[in-house]
Amino acid sequence: MTHYMELLATNQPWQLLLFMAIPVICAETLAISELIILFTRNLAGRAKRVSKITGIFAGVYFTAVFIYLLITAVIPLTATGGWRGPFDVIAVGFYLIGVIPFAGMFLLDTGILGRKKDQVEKLKLHAILVGIFLVVAHVAMIFGMLDPALLTGGGMSGVMIGA
Repeated sequence: MTHYMELLATNQPWQLLLFMAIPVICAETLAISELIILFTRNLAGRAKRVSKITGIFAGVYFTAVFIYLLITAVIPLTATGGWRGPFDVIAVGFYLIGVIPFAGMFLLDTGILGRKKDQVEKLKLHAILVGIFLVVAHVAMIFGMLDPALLTGGGMSGVMIGA
């Protein structure tokens, strides 16, 4: 099992909620609110407020998750050689890369980034950042579900295909 899956499977349901459910619910809320804004062209309505609040929350929350996992998992695993292979590193790495789009949304929604952009340009950038998070989160999930032993020849033992 990758460290990513172990993180989600340990201390059920709390770690699953903290490390998977909250970030994914934020991303889905952002994606839906972006679609509402796109279809209604209402740049000042409820969907925009929900998007802004969620973007700020997600940026702060995921930055805290990033720092916590960097200190408690990534640095110790790297220092001790505890990684379980490339799939493990890819899963954890892509999960942590999610901090970039969420931090970007935080900076955009707080006005630190994009001050000279108009509302439509900010909306485009916000939507791109949501998309980036969804892509990196799905890459992390896919690689996190793989058996890390597949690349070392130890995986799929006992699996019968076509039987």
